[in-house]
Amino acid sequence: MPDSSEPADTATVADAVRGHWADRWLPAAARPYARLCRLERPIGWWLLLWPCWWSTALAAVAAGARWPNPWHLVLFMIGAIAMRGAGCTYNDIVDRDIDAAVARTRSRPIPAGQVTVRQAKIFLLVQALVGLIVLLQFNGFAIVAGIASLGVVAIYPFMKRITNWPQAVLGLAFSWGALMGWAVTFGRIEPPAIALYAASILWTIGYDTIYAHQDKEDDAVVGVRSTALLFGRHTRLALTILYGAAVLAMAVALGMVGVGWPAKLGLAAFAAHLAWQIAAIDIDDPDGCLKLFRSNRDAGWLLFAGLVAEAFLRGA
Repeated sequence: MPDSSEPADTATVADAVRGHWADRWLPAAARPYARLCRLERPIGWWLLLWPCWWSTALAAVAAGARWPNPWHLVLFMIGAIAMRGAGCTYNDIVDRDIDAAVARTRSRPIPAGQVTVRQAKIFLLVQALVGLIVLLQFNGFAIVAGIASLGVVAIYPFMKRITNWPQAVLGLAFSWGALMGWAVTFGRIEPPAIALYAASILWTIGYDTIYAHQDKEDDAVVGVRSTALLFGRHTRLALTILYGAAVLAMAVALGMVGVGWPAKLGLAAFAAHLAWQIAAIDIDDPDGCLKLFRSNRDAGWLLFAGLVAEAFLRGA
């Protein structure tokens, strides 16, 4: 929690990355907004981006292209950064009372008084506008598909109050890009994209369960639900099932496209990384859980690299 003698506009957030460029280089007035959109924690937009890039690469393989469309990859990255920031801002607006009661989050900009709710709402709209501009660069079908995701995004912050499975709703929202990459390439959604979407949902439930173990004591006190609390001491078994099913669904998606050894090798490396997470997890070590959660960025690279290599070799 920030020291009371420290000015509100320069106070750090308890769970923020220390020494990040956003805190060192941005003007003091801009720092609370950087924290609202979690600018110092890129892992969030990486996890939102991976299903988009996987789907784009898988579609490139299916289309016989030599590599994923670079412009689409850039647009998806910009959109992921903007919409992840918008989602975090929206979540902080909705959860401001809960955040004030949890040690790790009570120093976030809204409960700490660094940003008013009205200012946060304006910032949310600006980020959403950037996401809309990105979406409008795609075909009509993809635009409609992207807009359809907003319903799931809107209800997610409330799910932790009514279900033990808020991570599943997060999966529905964060994995939407698995449909989008294919829709942007082909103007439709087909079975390989649906299988990849299912795989991404299962993967998301797994990694966010690991993340939720950081807050399980506070969550239990304030009445917030999560799969971390639901699985408890059975978390390793639950992760084995979730991650195993995710890899199986990804294998189905790749099989539908008829991939060769590069994509299969990428999937095997991805599966090995998830197996390492399962073996390494200690649910009573918050720092260790955070490290494992963040390592999913690297897991995403493994699968993506395999798909890109597959497209390149097939198109050569």
